[in-house]
Amino acid sequence: MQKIGFIGLGIMGKPMAKNLLKAGYKLVVYDINKQPVKELVEAGAEEGLSSKDVAERTDIIITMLPNSPHVKEVILGENGVLEGARQGQIIVDMSSIAPLVSMEVAAKAKEKGVEMLDAPVSGGEPKAIDGTLSIMVGGSQEVFDKVKDILLCMGSSAVLVGDIGSGNITKLANQIIVALNIAAMSEAFVLATKAGVDPERVYQAIRGGLAGSTVLDAKAPMVMERNFKPGFRIELHIKDLMNALETAHEIGVPTFLTSQVMEIMQALKVDGKEKNDHCGIIQFYEKLAGVEVK
Repeated sequence: MQKIGFIGLGIMGKPMAKNLLKAGYKLVVYDINKQPVKELVEAGAEEGLSSKDVAERTDIIITMLPNSPHVKEVILGENGVLEGARQGQIIVDMSSIAPLVSMEVAAKAKEKGVEMLDAPVSGGEPKAIDGTLSIMVGGSQEVFDKVKDILLCMGSSAVLVGDIGSGNITKLANQIIVALNIAAMSEAFVLATKAGVDPERVYQAIRGGLAGSTVLDAKAPMVMERNFKPGFRIELHIKDLMNALETAHEIGVPTFLTSQVMEIMQALKVDGKEKNDHCGIIQFYEKLAGVEVK
């Protein structure tokens, strides 16, 4: 069985790596934060000393990092993956980053004979834990076929959507839809609450109809319980929408609604709520309307 390197053991990366261990894969893990590394080693993984060291000791390297600069540093930087990589290896970057950065990093990897896929995920921490993420992949069919079984240990679906960068374009599309869903839900529940109608009953009444969605079922109960503990932090959604807006501007696509939700999230960040789950968007509307949905 192939040996896998896993770099980036945060909220998402740690449970994803654990699912690979459960599936029987041998893992070499690395993170600048030593606590999750210790946890994974106790679960049966080997500790990597650097990104370069991980690449030298494995066949496939998975990265799960916060944003574009981190991916560039880990793969292209000093003591990075490409310093330790050899021809024929595969890098699977599962971070959500700017598509143009995916293309840039993949081109540098190609120069060394290393293949790369961009494979961002959707589903947040709960689906990372139970291994049911949706994985959107950009790259070649041949490379995708080599790693699909590995991806399906972390997700319930892995779909090749196009060439390198396409995975992150798909993720940006996903993040626009999720953000707008949460904002629409927030407006609706604040309206219902201020009008004197029980928002829990509104939710139960509409969830089986056309307004029902995975987002509604995941986020409405959290809002009613006033649970803003992050499955996916507002500050990370801001990062994704920033990448979406930049990409849209580069290729000439109007994104009016995305811009509006971005401003709502920026207002919440100024209010000190950027570490909240993105269902915390409702707090923006609650503050203005002078009600609390619960």
